[in-house]
Amino acid sequence: MKNTKYISWPVLGLMAFVNVIGFDDIIYNFKNQGLGVITTWVILFALYVVPYGLMVDQLGSTFSSSGGGLSSWVRETSGDTLGYFTAWTYWAASIPYVVDTTNSVVVAFGWLINGNNSMEEHMSNAMFALLTFLVFVIFILLQNHIKNSLQVLNVLGGGAMFIMTILFVVLTVINLAHGTHIASAPLHLSTFTPKIDLHFFSTLGLLIYATSGSELVAPYVTRMRNPKRDFPKSIMMLTIMAGFLTIFGSFSLGVFFNDHHLPVDLKMNGSYYAFDYVGRHIGLGHSMLFLFSIAQLLYMFALLALLLDSMTRMLILDTGKRFMPRQLLKLNRNGRPINGYILTSALCAGILLMGVFLPDMNEIFNWLLNLNGIVSPYVTCWIFFAFMQLRKNSQKYKSAYVFIKNDRAAYLVALWCFMITFVAATFGILPQDVPPSSFTYWQELAMNIATPGLLLALGCVMPAITRRQHKKLNQ
Repeated sequence: MKNTKYISWPVLGLMAFVNVIGFDDIIYNFKNQGLGVITTWVILFALYVVPYGLMVDQLGSTFSSSGGGLSSWVRETSGDTLGYFTAWTYWAASIPYVVDTTNSVVVAFGWLINGNNSMEEHMSNAMFALLTFLVFVIFILLQNHIKNSLQVLNVLGGGAMFIMTILFVVLTVINLAHGTHIASAPLHLSTFTPKIDLHFFSTLGLLIYATSGSELVAPYVTRMRNPKRDFPKSIMMLTIMAGFLTIFGSFSLGVFFNDHHLPVDLKMNGSYYAFDYVGRHIGLGHSMLFLFSIAQLLYMFALLALLLDSMTRMLILDTGKRFMPRQLLKLNRNGRPINGYILTSALCAGILLMGVFLPDMNEIFNWLLNLNGIVSPYVTCWIFFAFMQLRKNSQKYKSAYVFIKNDRAAYLVALWCFMITFVAATFGILPQDVPPSSFTYWQELAMNIATPGLLLALGCVMPAITRRQHKKLNQ
């Protein structure tokens, strides 16, 4: 019975996979770069994703007894104050991610019920925001009452999404064998060469967002039987699965979509279009569409469960009484910081309210998605910062796994990753899916600057409130 308390490395690998990448991530970046994204994926995995994962391996192995993940790594290497700001910025960056994920749940229900994208045509922005918020609140309530919901949802959701992706690639090959015309033909070397311009740089943040996040499962490393040995296995499993998904998935999309004439709503509905196309072309009707809609719901529920649990654990349970007001430290009978969930809900509602003023439902979806391509890479910079600090003091920190034996070389690789991530996040502030200099462009640009700024300012206020509370108690 005691063994049931441990998380095995394949389960943790699936948990990481759920958080890091899904079929939608392939759609988003295919919309931005077409088939040229395949080359970008290959370069990104070789020069960024693999080193990223191996750095997370060493950090997780070094601090395998720490329950806060990234915030613990920064706190251990750079002190409590920077540890707090790491936890806060990671949590703040997860707010748009949670809203975007819940949006995707609403879209998935629309396809499952209607079998098409008609929900977009008939639903107002206000109703879309309201349904998103209701789904979010209902999910929080259910998660707090279902025991072991996190592991069950992640095994189901991660497994279902990976199987569906493999199935999509296999069915694409079957379609090609039966003479299906490649929509992006003719294929030349230039087809797979990304166009390097300002738009390309503005989309890099979304690529990094799609492949980052493996550190989010680090708080669960303490629940593994042998974390120093098994955590690296989970990260390598994640890297292999993500590599397969991005490269072969992107090419398969080029078979069914002409990358020179992509649908305007591809980011929101592209996954459903893709599975509907592949199913109908081999005589399965709309069955693949409905099968994917179910898998997508399982995947999004798993992602919501992981996000809400791990981000709140990192912020509330790892920063301590020095930085967080006592109200946010309150735990419910299931050991969850209930007031932290309430704060998360309030901020999600605020971001949804901002999106209501955009032109349509598709633009709300795109803006929230692109916002993640800004805040998420900025926070990812903390990983490389922590790793650089660790390698500067390598004699102090011992680990069963070491990424690059030479400290100077390891430090330079981390610095490279830090610079790429920071530049990508900064260029991501530029709106991607609207005409430059239009009213909506300037509106989204202002929102892209204001949203991270307000979340960061709130993080600075929390310690001040806590200090005031401590002062009153000591009087």
